[in-house]
Amino acid sequence: MDMEQSAPRGAVLRIGDWRADPGTNELTRNGETVRLEPKSMEVLVYLAERAGQTISRDALLAALWPGMVVGDDALTQAVIKLRKSLQDTARAPRYIETISKRGYRLIASVETGGTAREAALEPPPIRQDHPAGPVHAPARLRLRAPAISALLALLVAGGIAIVYWQDPGQWLESEVPLLEDPETRWTALHTITVTPFETVAGDDTETYLARGMAADLTTDLSRLSGLRVISPSPAPEGKSDREAAVKHASRYLISGAVQRAAGALRINVRLIDGESGRQLWAERYDRPYRDLLAVQEEIINHLLQVLPVQLSEAERRRLARRYTGNLEAYDHFLRGKSAFLARQREENEIARQMYRKAIELDPAFARAYAGLALTHADDYRNQWTGDGKQSLATALRLAETALQMDPDIPDVYGVLGYIRAVQHDYRRAIRLHERAIKLDPSYADAYAYIGAAYTLMGQPARTFPFMRTAMRLNPGGGFMYFMVLGRAYLFTGDLEQAKINLREALARNAADLESRVYMAATLVAAGELQEARWEREEIRALEPGFSARQWLQTYLMSDERQKRQLSDLLAKIGL
Repeated sequence: MDMEQSAPRGAVLRIGDWRADPGTNELTRNGETVRLEPKSMEVLVYLAERAGQTISRDALLAALWPGMVVGDDALTQAVIKLRKSLQDTARAPRYIETISKRGYRLIASVETGGTAREAALEPPPIRQDHPAGPVHAPARLRLRAPAISALLALLVAGGIAIVYWQDPGQWLESEVPLLEDPETRWTALHTITVTPFETVAGDDTETYLARGMAADLTTDLSRLSGLRVISPSPAPEGKSDREAAVKHASRYLISGAVQRAAGALRINVRLIDGESGRQLWAERYDRPYRDLLAVQEEIINHLLQVLPVQLSEAERRRLARRYTGNLEAYDHFLRGKSAFLARQREENEIARQMYRKAIELDPAFARAYAGLALTHADDYRNQWTGDGKQSLATALRLAETALQMDPDIPDVYGVLGYIRAVQHDYRRAIRLHERAIKLDPSYADAYAYIGAAYTLMGQPARTFPFMRTAMRLNPGGGFMYFMVLGRAYLFTGDLEQAKINLREALARNAADLESRVYMAATLVAAGELQEARWEREEIRALEPGFSARQWLQTYLMSDERQKRQLSDLLAKIGL
């Protein structure tokens, strides 16, 4: 049927199982009604009028956004929302098919006439495990390379390429009550530790690759309900990583080594019984470097054949879906992640460049969007930019884009939770980190962020059980864990414990301004004014002209009583 000739604008259409009414922007099937945004309905009608034809992205943009300058993201998001409403998927489409490097094609049958409330055919199978209700897996986006720079510019500029996403806080409000004590979840599951992979050459290229591979293996295993993954603490001097991990009583230990040279890759991986030291499994992978992603998939599949875990169907689906299929994008992502860990201004900019490059190479790389969001959030958090509000708004848009692309990645909820905390929306931040923990029960940082949020909202006593859980899962959690504990102890009045933990934080990162600020305040509260003045000089060396009042203006804390207490203590030493 020639839809352009026979279907007047606004006519009710039967598209596959659905009745589409452009007059009301509604889809109806079997008594179910779904409202579409007008632009998504326009896309659907345009494709339906040309059913079976491949319509280029340029043609769609020109027809549906006439005279407007918009990024490809505007069309991409309209198609994503349309697929979600139709309960369609990009991988096994029944309605809208993506034609690689060309455009889209509507492949369902199309008829005109009828009423929008007629009974429809049997619906396709849908997922039931999504927190917002049954939806299909998110579409894998494919943007044309020339449009990527424009897309990123629009996102960063806060322009028209805005993702319309239903705020996760809406469905989070309806979930179970906030977790009171995370230690009730500490059950007798099989424990496993993935030690940092060793390198042969020890250069920067091998180091970030080895670190990233171990981290991703940890992430994959953490998402299995039958395992509790404990991150290793740094090995004591003269001790091996294996000895450090066994010290934490893991039932199983995974160790490995990585060598990369001249386009070739060699990876050795071992699984060891943590109690007896007996090697249970070992494998060596000699492959071209281009096979890295396939090797990672092989490693996890081999481990699952040996480890005593049974996977649910949802877990199998999550493991089968890799974060990116583009090796170069993954390489830049790992470089960005490595740079970001320094939490310094110069490295933050390097990380941003790496994440942007990863997105250019794979526009559907949700984790890269989440990493890019963190760099903008840290610009605001550390006052590294002249327009903090714009940086925070950009961070939120990027994180929501990541969540739209893939709602099953714990890290993305963690990033959104961090941004909500920066906005002083702690209840929503806690809910988001709870969601991350639901997807990854071994996500130590999520427990730590929940603990931190309770202190920032004026309930420091509730911080401790969450931090204990975080430190059990990640004994080498770094300076932030100790800073969060030291801060909570200060506000609960336990000054000795505050000093102990803040010293540990500073021993791990002497350049952390926040730890210095709390150490100075704690020493004042303890009456140790000479030591407090020494800390004051360290603060001024890190940030000349430091002002507690100015610092507190963008500080995460919302509890005014604690802010006054901190300000009064610092004022006694001229800060």
